[in-house]
Amino acid sequence: MKTDRRSFLHALAALPLVAALPLVAALPAKAADALETVRQRGSLRIAVYNDFPPYSLKGGKGIDADIGRAIARRLGLTAEIVGFNADEDMNDDLRNMVWKGHYLGTQPADVMLHVPVDEVLARANDKVRIFGAYHRETIALARNPERVPALSGSAAVALEIFTREKIGVETASLADSFLLGVLNGRLRENVVHFTTVAEATAALADGRVSAVLAPRAELEAALRGRDSLVLDSAKFAELKVDSWPLGMACKAEEQALAEAVASAVAELKRDGSIAAIFRQHGITYQAA
Repeated sequence: MKTDRRSFLHALAALPLVAALPLVAALPAKAADALETVRQRGSLRIAVYNDFPPYSLKGGKGIDADIGRAIARRLGLTAEIVGFNADEDMNDDLRNMVWKGHYLGTQPADVMLHVPVDEVLARANDKVRIFGAYHRETIALARNPERVPALSGSAAVALEIFTREKIGVETASLADSFLLGVLNGRLRENVVHFTTVAEATAALADGRVSAVLAPRAELEAALRGRDSLVLDSAKFAELKVDSWPLGMACKAEEQALAEAVASAVAELKRDGSIAAIFRQHGITYQAA
């Protein structure tokens, strides 16, 4: 299934990533203070993606769900975790879960997590405020060391092996776009597409592919218990976007709510709480 995360990064591959905060157009203040409404309600409604390990899992579990609960506790609120299925792209998800609501009846959340903190995305969505970067995701390579040695040098040198060995990617992802285009398309015949990173990693484990290129956190989650496989950083000059900050979004006019949540995130980063959540899930934390 094509998700917002993949289609957003696919489109972003040719663009610079900017981590300026906050990313929002100037809008008039809303008459009713959303922060006060949330406080009166006593709960913070937090949107997270469904079935997106390790960030969100069934039963309201996962890194993003835990971060959402930590934010709510810091604000003296209870957390209402709302799982949702990704739509065609990030613009749709921001519309459905932040500023308008889904046509099937799902009401917007107070805050949506796992939003790339990016100026291009912000400019295209002036009804939302993007802020609160809490982690930097990076592209990594999982490999079978018996078939693929440690990669070094330029992409032209390092990736030459995949003219002979098969490499897995998640369909319509940044890794997919990169591998199909690099080396003048010479790798195309050996790029194997999968619906999820977990499926690609399972193919790596049983020998159907010799490597997988994907976001590090997703690979770390899928590689758990598979000690014979190796995970390396993927740094190639030709890969224009190899990392991006993850943050959150709320309605553009809800400045007080955004400031309160941003302050809570800053405190959770400063005291090590967010890093601890990543460790609890067995995932490498990288400060944004």
